Amino acid sequence: MQHKPTGRGPRRAVAVGLAAALAATGLLSAAAPGAAAPAAEVVAVDFAQRTGAVHGGATGMLYGLSDPGVPGSALLAGARPRTVAQKAPDGQQHPNGDALVVADDFFTAGGADVVIYMQDIYAKWPYENLGIADYLSKVDTMVRKVVQQRPRDKGRFVWVPFNEPDLIWYQDWGTQRQKFLDDWKLVFERIRSIDPDARIVGPNEAGYNPGRLRDFLTWTKNTRCAGDREGDCLPDIMAWHELNRGSLANYRGHFARYRQLERELGISPRPINIDEYGNRRDMSVPGQLIQWISMFEDTKVDADMAYWTYAGNLDDHAVRTRRANGGWWLLKWYADLTGQTALVRPPRPNVADTAQAVAAVDESARRATVLLGGSDSARLELTGLDSRIFGRTVDVQVSRTGWTGYEGDAGAPPVVAARRANLDGGKLSLDLPGGDVMAAYRVLITPAAGAEPKAEVPWSASVEAESATLTSAQVHTQDTTADPQLYATSGKRDVGAMNRPGSAVTFPVTVPRDGLYRLGIYQGANRAPGRHALFVDGALNQVVQYSANLGWTYRGRTDVQLRLTAGTHQLSLRTSADGREPLPGSDITLDKFDLTEVTGPARGRYLPDDARLTDGARLQRAAGGPAVTLGGRAKATYFVATAEDGYQDLALTYQAGQAGTLDVRIDGRAVPGLRAERAGEGTSRARVYLPAGISRIEVTAAAELNLRELSTTRAANADSQVHVAEAEQGKLSGTAKVTGLPAGSGSNATGGGYVSGLGAGAGNTLTLNRPSQFGPGEYVLSVHYANAERNTGHAYNTDVISRWLDITETGGGSRREVYRHNYAWDNFWSHPTPLRLNTSGGALVLGNASGPGPHVDRVELAKFVLSVQNTA
Repeated sequence: MQHKPTGRGPRRAVAVGLAAALAATGLLSAAAPGAAAPAAEVVAVDFAQRTGAVHGGATGMLYGLSDPGVPGSALLAGARPRTVAQKAPDGQQHPNGDALVVADDFFTAGGADVVIYMQDIYAKWPYENLGIADYLSKVDTMVRKVVQQRPRDKGRFVWVPFNEPDLIWYQDWGTQRQKFLDDWKLVFERIRSIDPDARIVGPNEAGYNPGRLRDFLTWTKNTRCAGDREGDCLPDIMAWHELNRGSLANYRGHFARYRQLERELGISPRPINIDEYGNRRDMSVPGQLIQWISMFEDTKVDADMAYWTYAGNLDDHAVRTRRANGGWWLLKWYADLTGQTALVRPPRPNVADTAQAVAAVDESARRATVLLGGSDSARLELTGLDSRIFGRTVDVQVSRTGWTGYEGDAGAPPVVAARRANLDGGKLSLDLPGGDVMAAYRVLITPAAGAEPKAEVPWSASVEAESATLTSAQVHTQDTTADPQLYATSGKRDVGAMNRPGSAVTFPVTVPRDGLYRLGIYQGANRAPGRHALFVDGALNQVVQYSANLGWTYRGRTDVQLRLTAGTHQLSLRTSADGREPLPGSDITLDKFDLTEVTGPARGRYLPDDARLTDGARLQRAAGGPAVTLGGRAKATYFVATAEDGYQDLALTYQAGQAGTLDVRIDGRAVPGLRAERAGEGTSRARVYLPAGISRIEVTAAAELNLRELSTTRAANADSQVHVAEAEQGKLSGTAKVTGLPAGSGSNATGGGYVSGLGAGAGNTLTLNRPSQFGPGEYVLSVHYANAERNTGHAYNTDVISRWLDITETGGGSRREVYRHNYAWDNFWSHPTPLRLNTSGGALVLGNASGPGPHVDRVELAKFVLSVQNTA
């Protein structure tokens, strides 16, 4: 299950650079002055050699889910893991993550199997050994509960009788071998006596142990277990763990030796689930994850990312309540793959931390895709691009997803390079934009059609914090190669000890033109919100507000905007605005800075190849460009990213065969009034309220229609129509009370305080009146909340606990909503809830009769749809 991580040594100071290293992120990042550009690693892909149907099983998750709605449904559906491993029903190992509780969310998102860790019924780690009789009684209870509660889909729950038995209960194979085998038989037979069709997983050891595995398979093949269809005790699914950096070099050998062992013993090939893999440094990092994904997709196995931090954040890929970090976008790209995988020849296939790739070709969509990462300089050599599928000229688009921290919102990956190219006998060479070993790339190759593709990346530059001029601060090494259980850090160094009034990190930037720029600050605030002062050319520009993080190295990213004139400027992040008094919570680590030009209102553009197509929807590629053909039940699904809460202009551009309605749903909610007015080219627009993060938009059409593009454009001027209410101004009942902020608080609470004491009784409530213009209809209610509840007893997992509120419309309905852990009791995040209000003005009451609720700072009520316009 969850290996205890290796111990961290003390942080070691290293030399401080005097000048900032500034790398532009255009097509290629600039090398440091005087440094030679790294030699490109060549990745070869032969699309003529197919290796099987896309399996899509490499991005499963151990405890990726915690509670219904945690994480958000769009995040889960976008990543679409095939498997999740969760605790046994009513398990005591962790406070949440119950397999039965999270199953509906998982299956709705497209998941296949819930893997039940049966020993997680126990509270201690390692599991307390109370004897096999005690365990069998617990096995009996949990299996019966699943069979009784899920009679129609019980076959989608698979059972792991023992977790890491080589480390727990049965460590000494020399003396405990027969005890383990006998206990395996007892548990196996007990499961099958309750559910004869149950699938059983094992042995599930902490690593690949060939000697133990041979003994196990030999014995289970030759021993009769009651209730087994084949008459033996063999597991239905083979499982072991790959939990160290060396697995990147050794896994393929383990897989090959296991398949050989099956052949030697006369055992039919078992499905395989590597149900824990990877280290802390891998999670959230696209360039690391692609190395694992490539191995598991090559061998067509399921695999679950390890659970190193806490439950309910997709194993470090979900930001806050519904946002996505850079690693999530790689999971989404992988889930998008369709068709057949193609043969990939990486430059060093069994060497850790090198360029690796997955490639697929979908003949019906006339599309080839390569996902690539793990190198700061790579070249693709593509062959086998069949002219009968692609023609002789192709469009190539390269998108990049970089590392944005564990709690850093990534936004949709931009197209960083694009061109139209002629194929030479089905061959194509591509030099990828480079300079970032932590990034991953998606290369799309399609027949040339319509306008020539263009890159969409604005001017940007990056600065490593350790390369800046430091005052009263220290550089610390975070060597994730030597210790992969450290959390990821850009450049493997960061800056800390920002704990004096004069502490500062100062660096130069040279910008190309006058205008607005966004500064992304990668930081670690240790379980408390905090602030820094941002100076530009020696003058205070603004105070930066940071959200709390899990720890110093569990990075978030905070974005602020500033206006700069063309030329060179000195930017400085300081712990004090006046040089005398430190700002509250200013002892924060800094990792790196991204400066990006803001070129206009935020806009997202989603083309036909970005859509997932179901129920008969298909891609067509005509001379005018690609389109998704819809009609009847045919559906296109898009995953749309927005950077902040607020109104967006959602636009669909299409060619309609005739007039007809469009059914557009945002996270399941219909947008009324959209339709094609007549045959021909048309656009339908709706001004809708979208919360920050990922929204799932599904489109169908009553009549045949070719959908060319879906886009979103920020409509910030419409945000004035959002009703904002400070919780302190509401009516408080029972134990609910206003809590003021102490003078030294670094909280982001507005209005000087917040409401605490909600819930834990029916009368402990907050009541907020609705404005007169907010009558019956569809709304979004955003609650700015704080919840830092957690258990403290586990050896290394952070056992976070969600809290709940019942949102009741006086005279109307009620909805229960979950609020995940967010690190500190004075650290407020916005969490949206879709609401249908039925009365003309019934007040909204927030409470929780059955348990404590979160703290609440303020609420915002917004109409879901403001306007709709259809243009022929």
